[in-house]
Amino acid sequence: MSQTRGKYDFCIGLVLAMSSSIFIGGSFILKKKGLLRLARKGSMRAGQGGHAYLKEWLWWAGLLSMGAGEVANFAAYAFAPATLVTPLGALSVLVSAILSSFFLNEKLNLHGKIGCLLSILGSTVMVIHAPQEEEVETLNEMSHKLGDPGFVVFATVVVIVSLILIFVVGPRHGQTNILVYITICSVIGALSVSCVKGLGITIKELFAGKPVLNHPLSWILLLSLIVCVSTQINYLNRALDIFNTSIVTPIYYVIFTTSVLTCSAILFKEWQHMAADDIIGTFSGFLTIIVGIFLLHAFKDVNFTLANLPVSLRKDDRAANGTLPSTYDCFNHDEESLACLGETQSTESLSARKNGSLSAF
Repeated sequence: MSQTRGKYDFCIGLVLAMSSSIFIGGSFILKKKGLLRLARKGSMRAGQGGHAYLKEWLWWAGLLSMGAGEVANFAAYAFAPATLVTPLGALSVLVSAILSSFFLNEKLNLHGKIGCLLSILGSTVMVIHAPQEEEVETLNEMSHKLGDPGFVVFATVVVIVSLILIFVVGPRHGQTNILVYITICSVIGALSVSCVKGLGITIKELFAGKPVLNHPLSWILLLSLIVCVSTQINYLNRALDIFNTSIVTPIYYVIFTTSVLTCSAILFKEWQHMAADDIIGTFSGFLTIIVGIFLLHAFKDVNFTLANLPVSLRKDDRAANGTLPSTYDCFNHDEESLACLGETQSTESLSARKNGSLSAF
């Protein structure tokens, strides 16, 4: 009976985790649509510090969708292990990328599609090998964990780095560097996850009839969560308003997951109980996700699909064999002269530039 119940809980946790990814991935699209509508109306953009998005129903729909995703994600931890729930957040990258290609005309090339597949593959590996959290059952145990010197140092560093990014780096480079606003959201997100974990324990003890509302940690966690989530929403909106959605989402996932795993390792010390093969598998899975994210980001402006792959291979073969057509050959084939001449001129121009010739200009 206990095994059947365990499988039932596992299935519920899996469904909740996947539903969370769908809601969160869709929330990016809804928010972006709302921000684009405001931009067309001439309102001050979120990237410039405006808050007109608070009057846009699409943005609120995106916020509610993200809230539903977070609730489902929170509930998933009650049924399934964290090693399953956390890596499945990568599915939101795939959902957001697919939906953005349909609703925002942000097309994914072949590299981007391979990147999405690699992200899913890396998540699967992490599901198998990711570390287990050390069990914390009571608010007093959570208080002891939060007071650990290692976590105190980590939280202090996170707060200092966030303040520097917000008040020093953000005003100078936030509009041009995609990592600034996303890093603020991600590192603060690590603290918000810790707050959610503590509040989850508080809610369970509250239902058990314990006087947890008299514990000061309950209110500290609630206030900290409000501050962290408000900051995350603000700077995530700025990043979405300025940069491409299919790029913001995966980069946010990588940095956020790294921050959460680091925070979890310091707070719960689960790495101390892992076998060597699980540690290697966890790092391998996460590096696979990073490679997928790199493919999504580095080649986003390259128009490369399976349809033009054979053409590219033929051109490469001809270039390697030194058989690129000459200008004279191009003029002997009228129907292909224009495209062929353009190819020849481009090749000659590139050669001239490599040789330092000004005639190419």
